Amino acid sequence: MPMMSPLALLRDAWRGQKARDKDLRNLVSNLPYEGLDKWKQPNRHFPGNGIKTTKYTALLFLPMNLFEQFHRLANLYFVGLAILNFVPVVQAFKPEVAVIPIAVIMSLTAIKDAWEDFRRYQSDKKLNAMPCFVYSRKKKCFVEKRWKDVRVGDFLKVESNDIVPADLLLLYTSDPSGVCHIETSNLDGETNLKQRSAVPGVCITDPEFEPESFTGIIVCEKPNNNLNHFKCYVENVEKEKVGAGITNLLLRGCTVRNTDCAVGFVVYAGRETKSMLNNNGPRYKRSRLERRLNIDVFFCMLLLFTMCIIGSLGHYLWLEAMPSVPLYLVPQSDGHLDSPSLSSFYKFFSMIILLQILIPISLYVSIELVKIGQIFFITNDLDLYDEESDTTIQCKALNITEDLGQIQYIFSDKTGTLTENKMVFRRCSIMGTEYPHKENAVRLAVINKPDEDEDVLFSQTSLSTKPGWSLDSEASSSQEKKSERSCRGKGKAHSDVAFSSPLETEVIPDQKLLRQIRRAERIDAYLDFFLALAICNTVVVSMATGKRLRSPGFIQSSQSNPLDTWSSLVKRAGSVRETLSTWAGLRHRTTSEASDMGLTVQGLSGEPTGPQTCSLHVPPQGTTPAVHADNLCYEAESPDEAALVHAAKAYGFILLSRTPDSVMVRLPSGAQLRFEVLDTLTFDSNRKRMSVLVRHPISRQYILYTKGADYAIMELLGTPYGDKRQKAIASDTQQHLDCYAKEGLRTLCITKKVVSDSEYESWAVTRKQALAAMDNREQLIMESAVQIETNLCLLGATGVEDRLQDSVPDTIIALREAGIQVWVLTGDKPETAVNIGYACRLLEQEDLVINMSCTNKVSCTSILECTLEEVRRYRNDPRNVDTTLDISLVIDGRTLTMMMSPDLRERFVDLAKHCRSVLCCRVTPLQKSQVVKLIREKLKVMTLAVGDGANDVNMIQAADIGVGISGQEGMQAVMASDFAISRFKHLKKLLLVHGHWCYSRLANMIIYFFYKNAANVNLLFWYQFFCGFTANSVIDHWLMIFFNLFFTSVPPVMFGIMDKDVSAEMLMGLPELYRTGQGKGEYSFLTFWISMLDAFYQSLVAFFIPYYTYRGSDIDIYAFGTPLNTISLFTILLHLSIEIKAWTFVHAVIILGSVLLYFIVTLAYGVMFLNNSGYWNLQAQMVDPMFYLVCCISTVVALLPRYLFHVLKNSIAPSPIVQARHLDTLESSTRDNWIKEWRSFRGGVLDKTLDVSIPPSPSLESTDDDSIMEDEHTLNVMTENHL
Repeated sequence: MPMMSPLALLRDAWRGQKARDKDLRNLVSNLPYEGLDKWKQPNRHFPGNGIKTTKYTALLFLPMNLFEQFHRLANLYFVGLAILNFVPVVQAFKPEVAVIPIAVIMSLTAIKDAWEDFRRYQSDKKLNAMPCFVYSRKKKCFVEKRWKDVRVGDFLKVESNDIVPADLLLLYTSDPSGVCHIETSNLDGETNLKQRSAVPGVCITDPEFEPESFTGIIVCEKPNNNLNHFKCYVENVEKEKVGAGITNLLLRGCTVRNTDCAVGFVVYAGRETKSMLNNNGPRYKRSRLERRLNIDVFFCMLLLFTMCIIGSLGHYLWLEAMPSVPLYLVPQSDGHLDSPSLSSFYKFFSMIILLQILIPISLYVSIELVKIGQIFFITNDLDLYDEESDTTIQCKALNITEDLGQIQYIFSDKTGTLTENKMVFRRCSIMGTEYPHKENAVRLAVINKPDEDEDVLFSQTSLSTKPGWSLDSEASSSQEKKSERSCRGKGKAHSDVAFSSPLETEVIPDQKLLRQIRRAERIDAYLDFFLALAICNTVVVSMATGKRLRSPGFIQSSQSNPLDTWSSLVKRAGSVRETLSTWAGLRHRTTSEASDMGLTVQGLSGEPTGPQTCSLHVPPQGTTPAVHADNLCYEAESPDEAALVHAAKAYGFILLSRTPDSVMVRLPSGAQLRFEVLDTLTFDSNRKRMSVLVRHPISRQYILYTKGADYAIMELLGTPYGDKRQKAIASDTQQHLDCYAKEGLRTLCITKKVVSDSEYESWAVTRKQALAAMDNREQLIMESAVQIETNLCLLGATGVEDRLQDSVPDTIIALREAGIQVWVLTGDKPETAVNIGYACRLLEQEDLVINMSCTNKVSCTSILECTLEEVRRYRNDPRNVDTTLDISLVIDGRTLTMMMSPDLRERFVDLAKHCRSVLCCRVTPLQKSQVVKLIREKLKVMTLAVGDGANDVNMIQAADIGVGISGQEGMQAVMASDFAISRFKHLKKLLLVHGHWCYSRLANMIIYFFYKNAANVNLLFWYQFFCGFTANSVIDHWLMIFFNLFFTSVPPVMFGIMDKDVSAEMLMGLPELYRTGQGKGEYSFLTFWISMLDAFYQSLVAFFIPYYTYRGSDIDIYAFGTPLNTISLFTILLHLSIEIKAWTFVHAVIILGSVLLYFIVTLAYGVMFLNNSGYWNLQAQMVDPMFYLVCCISTVVALLPRYLFHVLKNSIAPSPIVQARHLDTLESSTRDNWIKEWRSFRGGVLDKTLDVSIPPSPSLESTDDDSIMEDEHTLNVMTENHL
């Protein structure tokens, strides 16, 4: 490569930066330029694929690490003092002695940072050296290279189980339909397979793709961290543009599954890939305690400067009071002697150096150690372990554990957080007729029993119903037993697929609906309804025997018996004899129409058995099923889709396969229909629906199937069946939807639209332009979807149940008793949300429930003012002084938007803080985060947000503490959270026990640290009054260093890690104890200054008792300092002993070990050459009885006030913590009675059992207004805009 001039290098660098900053990038293939110099490569301006996550280099580690550590003002402060001590005129210690404390602290931090960075370097090196296959034009094949050698513009081949090395635009796959299956668990935690399709029209060299034939230009957007969006188009030589999106992109870090090979074009590499742009490292949050700590450090600095000013003025007055210059003030070499004012100025800095340990330098390191210990105990708590998912709690934010003990508001999602997120098909309405599925309800009622295991129940059900079947072969009995024995293991075999438990997949058909299907015609609304359930989704279909091809170390054996299908049908049938007889066979009905349709049905052997009909009629008994339906594995991205697909499967409408261009469904007759998929209009939060546009294989019509929320669908309905009939169907269906919602079911409307040829052709042009657009693509795509989703024909509706998790009511009651306000933010209908609110005890029967639903701001303002006035009037009424009005607020998203306006938000917050609970319905993810921010900022409270899905990420990140639940919808919430749990009930112990302990321990340790340093350093300050404020020390410098580094450093750390003021059982039984940490808590302005005053008193005692004892003796200065240091040690350690609430063997060993270490080190130091305090000093003191007497008396007198204070306070006015600690010592029966009395006295919930029945929901036959939303305790505030 020829050398480039500096000017050319600068010009090329400027062009490169300009190319990287452009909103659109034009990328071409690297193949024509293979072997040329780097500066001739067209894509040279874009970074390579090598990554570097390290922060330092070997040469720059020291300066960069020092620069980073100096961002801590405490480090800068102590380094400045150490440097100041090298100035002779202000020197207080030996310079090398003053450097030791800060040098040790910063060295330990540097070693930790270096080790962490070295581990990142090793990880980067291993990742960059991984092999991949890149196409070479010279060798005419794919050659192996390392990941770091890949560049933008290369063609990469990935095979099954390979990890994608860079962001690839998919151009070719080995699948004939151009599909590549990937697993994105490394990015978002989702284990379900996702489909990616090759860009259409690019691969023109079938059957193998030749990269050299690619001559197009790829135009893509600037790199960003959005994993769900990608804008790109491919322009060929004819200037035709083919749009591409996220469905055509293989992201770095994804794993290829079930695809032999795929070829892609590298569009982003290295640090510009979406996965690397999302790798921001751990988030840093500052806890409230840490913010309070910084204020107290500032107060300590003010106190230090005050003491230094006193010392400086004292030195000046001392010099001025002398009639002549004393002999011990030695002048400089030139005979000059500093004036008193200048000397006192120097002594100010000398005093700062002498008293510097008043600012606890080791406190920050001790806090980090304590938090590591606290996290260890949290993560190893077996009560926070979930056996079903084999997961325990994850602590991802290491510096906010104490905030868990100060939470005042909890904001929770509903679906997947309070509920199981296991969607069970319960009811449906088709063409205005409701089908209650009573048999299925009976099955679910049995499962709801707490002592029933889900898998065991299904096994028992199938065994009990076996006599209803008559199989021809005798061997079938033994084969069925094998199938039943494998039933339990099926759940584990499918454990890598979400929404696949027997509870979700097994549906017992409704008998009335079965008979209706038998009578249905070939083109019928019932056919369309179930086809919509089977087709209108993004479910990926694979075989259970080979659904997830993995590397040999991860292959899971899941051999299935051919009779598993029959076993599943038996289980599905339950105890209903008619269902068994009806569903004994699922095929073999031939008619003369079969040859005209060209449909085939495959038997057990997989060979065509001749033309069949597509009639919906159920085939006669005695035949065998065509394909093993149980071998199909449905991998859905949401539980709703999985539930609906399994419901369609239960009625014989089986989704067999799905590709980007087609979907195959088997009908109850056994006939298979292959629909051509023209487009899929995915769900978004604005439209609240999804659609799929297909071409019917028989009628060749363009049909649009749509499903979505009722309020989003009803306004789009047309009148294809006649005005009156359609209105009647819509009215009946709406009534059914309302009843479903009041039962707590999740509802969806199902519609159909026949699109004319002209309408489709016109719309297809608009759609293609939207997909190829680079500007406002999302908006154009949404507008194109809205354009065709009009004049829909209503087919029916579905009701899906999402059961509550275990112990949710108990957890919410406990959190409420702990003084925590619980808000639930959900996107469900108000009726559904209110029903769940009563079920989980968020709402109580005696609550005054305010339902706010407004359509205009004027009425919203008026209603808000009236409601606030009523609340204030009740609060101000003298008759209600000792009573509490339990108010609950239910508000929908539209009203919430108006409440969040600047002129109403203050009044909304005022109303909300008077409510015991708030339920927000129909809210968007953005509204969730806005509500959290509003309450946190306006009320200045500690907030916690908990959720399980991607729509909860904004809310989780907006709160002071974010908790993610590792549910069934991936790990986005977990990855964005500070703590991750597997069940909502774990929140109870995490907050009430671990949160309380973490806050109490750390708060008391920090207060003790300030006290300890103040009590020790004040000994030096009192001595200044007797040495002319000359900044001399009465204690040896080395022993002063050892005092804080060794003698008193470990006990407070153990105190912060292991102390328990109350047992876990008492904290769980008495949630009211959690209130002690809320608000200011134990660490307040008052407790800090009381501790500091106590430190001053104890230092006075520790100094003046020995002073008056040894006054007039011939003891030297360092011999006098020895009892001072010893008394200080005894006082500080015994002070800690008084504060320890739960003594353990570790506490005793560490405290006694600290005393023993002090004597050993001091005795050894007395004979060392470094000794400045006199040879054999402590040894001489230890043979003097006066030494022991002084130490004992001084320690007792110093600690007596604190001890008496604790005794009197705990006897006369014991705190709730002290009372709980006393109850903890009683026998269990006596303790339980005392707890009941306590809670009764404090207003606890005693008369409400946790197994209270859910409020009855109205039946479909009764349409009166006696519903949950309209009882005597409910204030309905609903307005309609008639303007």
